[in-house]
Amino acid sequence: MNAVTPASSVRKVHVPLGERAYDILIGPGLIASAGSEIASRIKGRKAAIITDEHVAPLYLDALKASLDAAGIVSAAVVLPAGEKTKSFEHLVNVCDKVLEARVERNDYVIALGGGVIGDLSGFAAGIVRRGVRFVQLPTSLLAQVDSSVGGKTGINSRHGKNLIGVFHQPDLVLADTDVLNTLSEREFRAGYAEVAKYGLIDKPDFFSWLEKNWQAVFAGGSARSEAIAVSCQAKADVVVADERENGQRALLNLGHTFGHALEAATAYDSRRLVHGEGVSIGMVLAHEFSARMNLASPDDARRVEAHLKTVGLPTRMAEIPGTLPPAEVLMDAIAQDKKVKGGKLTFILTRGIGQSFVADDVPASEVISFLKEKHP
Repeated sequence: MNAVTPASSVRKVHVPLGERAYDILIGPGLIASAGSEIASRIKGRKAAIITDEHVAPLYLDALKASLDAAGIVSAAVVLPAGEKTKSFEHLVNVCDKVLEARVERNDYVIALGGGVIGDLSGFAAGIVRRGVRFVQLPTSLLAQVDSSVGGKTGINSRHGKNLIGVFHQPDLVLADTDVLNTLSEREFRAGYAEVAKYGLIDKPDFFSWLEKNWQAVFAGGSARSEAIAVSCQAKADVVVADERENGQRALLNLGHTFGHALEAATAYDSRRLVHGEGVSIGMVLAHEFSARMNLASPDDARRVEAHLKTVGLPTRMAEIPGTLPPAEVLMDAIAQDKKVKGGKLTFILTRGIGQSFVADDVPASEVISFLKEKHP
């Protein structure tokens, strides 16, 4: 559990990727000190801040003031909030605005927002001038423990989620834990699904710790910082071992193949389903499917479902508001998912709590039968 030892109220996780190595700082007040933290690490003196209409009123002025104090000239782009912003239309707009701000290759794009803003901004940073520097200031729990770390960027297509993008590592991640206090309970719970995921991948002791301490994580303070730090360290370790997802990095997609299919089935309508909720349902489905394939005990699936349900997350497709398309349509979305290689289905399955593995060539007939069984 002691993945990161705090030297102060700010914890640091280092991501050692050679010339592209960077730090993740975790703690309170990091937006107010963002200018000095960035200026001490990156030579550029211009920044394009990408944010959304929900986050901007809360934190944009404080960030700009911090950058101004550090001698960094900034321009802001404020986008609509929501998953549908991850589109070509908004990508083109962001790229144009970054160029208008005369951001050069040693300058940077700053993503101030949740996973949607981080994914879109990182993609723009990766392709403008063939790559400019990139700083993540994630404002949701989900973004702090998952999408801000690792360099995967992208937008959605009508064919599926995150199918268009590039790998572009950030130069710095500033996870200000104070901003999590403004999240709705639903948003925080959605982010917590990704925290639980790290325990279910290969850290059974961490999952057990979460079962006992989840209320303290939700309340804030040292337990929350610990959970974020352990999650970031877990992801950093996987990214360093397999940066471009040629092997074991795929483990980070536990629950995501099912979850992405459900998100596509709801047309990315956040009123019905947000990403972390899809992951929650998807992780339960992955454990249940593993039990169906005689890989794991049904007791493990029940334990996962019990914990996620206890914290208030959905665990069944029937809990998604509205009508879902038939199992065959969900299967089409799974077949289009980016974890498919050579037309063969790839799932992250498990042999028990904290014993996930990459399963290649999963029989499509078993998946469609399982989906029909679980369909509401």
